[in-house]
Amino acid sequence: MEDSKTKEKVLKRVRQALMQKTENRFPKLDFDSALYAVSDAPLELQFALELIKVNGKFIYCADETEFCSNLKLLLNSVDIGKIFCNNEALCLHLTNMQIPHLTMKDELVNSDTTITDCEALVARTGSVIVSSRQSSGRRASVFPDHHIVVARSSQVVADLKDALQLMKVRYQDQLPSMITAITGPSRTADIEKTLVQGAHGAKEIYVFLIDELPL
Repeated sequence: MEDSKTKEKVLKRVRQALMQKTENRFPKLDFDSALYAVSDAPLELQFALELIKVNGKFIYCADETEFCSNLKLLLNSVDIGKIFCNNEALCLHLTNMQIPHLTMKDELVNSDTTITDCEALVARTGSVIVSSRQSSGRRASVFPDHHIVVARSSQVVADLKDALQLMKVRYQDQLPSMITAITGPSRTADIEKTLVQGAHGAKEIYVFLIDELPL
């Protein structure tokens, strides 16, 4: 009985607190202005510089032909093992270049490298935004040792809020259940304060930015 009375007292206080209106002590706070200094440099350049700072690799391609050339050069110069890609447009490029690749989702566990598209690129942080709504799904960006991202220049935005707004426009009321920002290769210093790359994601990330290639 005593527990019941105590519970009722607590609920009564909660109800009273909800009924009382608290005066806004900071009515002139500005929630819309940018928190960070705005750069005059092109967004593509900002993104490239920030990605390189976090040990990512950036490759700019003026057109589709240059993209294919640069991708083949990378695949020939770096030992990246078996490739997984199930994006239809990107698979077509790989097929045309006669590059063997896995396409079935259950084959992802046998791959060393994934090639995916993305939702957006964030210039201020050098982050790649991916989601569960992409054909590559949830695992493709974290399972392999190497992650190759292919993006368009129109996907580069200034900040994270702009990337989220871009996705709201794209998906309307059906936002993905998972949205992830990838900022450089996976790394952690939780183990004996020693920096380890690839602890919970790709050890290397390459971003190919193509000038308006329709993916």
